[in-house]
Amino acid sequence: MVPAQAAARETAESWLLKLGPALNMTTYRGVFVYSRGDQVSSMMIAHRYRDGQVDERLVVQDGANGEIIRRGSRVVCVLPEHGRIHLDQVIPSGPFAEAFASQQVPVGAWYQPELLGEDRIAGYPAVVIALQPRDDHRYGYRLWMEKDTGLLLKSHVRQQDEVLERFQFTTLEITDYLPDSEFEVNVGAEVKDITPVLNLSGEHGGMDGWDLGWRPDGFMPAATPRGGRGQAVSFSDGLATFSVFVEPAGTPEMPQGASRIGATTLYMHYTEAGEADRERFLVTVVGEIPPHTAMQVAQSVTVDDRNALARALAD
Repeated sequence: MVPAQAAARETAESWLLKLGPALNMTTYRGVFVYSRGDQVSSMMIAHRYRDGQVDERLVVQDGANGEIIRRGSRVVCVLPEHGRIHLDQVIPSGPFAEAFASQQVPVGAWYQPELLGEDRIAGYPAVVIALQPRDDHRYGYRLWMEKDTGLLLKSHVRQQDEVLERFQFTTLEITDYLPDSEFEVNVGAEVKDITPVLNLSGEHGGMDGWDLGWRPDGFMPAATPRGGRGQAVSFSDGLATFSVFVEPAGTPEMPQGASRIGATTLYMHYTEAGEADRERFLVTVVGEIPPHTAMQVAQSVTVDDRNALARALAD
């Protein structure tokens, strides 16, 4: 890595303003590698911006031969010949999360941006930006952005000096034109329409019969996963997202505590409701937050009206 010279006239904040538009409005094809924990996968991507519409095709290069195709607001999942693939195993977080695709990555109150220098990724010169968390309830980020377009070429999710997740293009061609043939579904493949993207509800989840007593500053209500276990609510600070699920305790009971793959933490905790029978409920927190933060969120959940919660779960 060499000191930033050509980019010295621009600030870290001005580069971040380019990030969302570049991800949507740049036309390119390539292969990237994504890793979290000991899981490593590679994907081929073709992305086109034409006449105000985004077309995109992601093809899994390892294991099952699934792919996802996006045409504007419509998203379809092409399933492998045998078995099924889960969307969260196909589309990585980080650069393809909603935060990175938005028009502006929010910083300021929760992250300190810093221009680190220049580098070269997949044959393209890049500017390196660090986003340092201002508290210990969120991770830091390091972003490598292509100097002409602002396209994200590489990213790290970091906890101090430890890299928890990595994304990087290994081959890339930024171009003005990609043909329609690069976005066609294979003939005979089983196709499942999954619009909207990642099966997310555009509405914020409700907390019927239970309450969340604490969440980190800056995490606001966000689109909530649809079809998850129990009743769910989600929160985001603009980069990281976590969801809280509440459901009656099942049999056998799940072990309490935290597990983490890369930057994604899953924390399970049991809470009780009712003075007579002390009915138990399972609280699950999952998202890109440190384990101690997930624990604090989960342990702050109280069930104050089990009947209201039961009605909500039955709907």
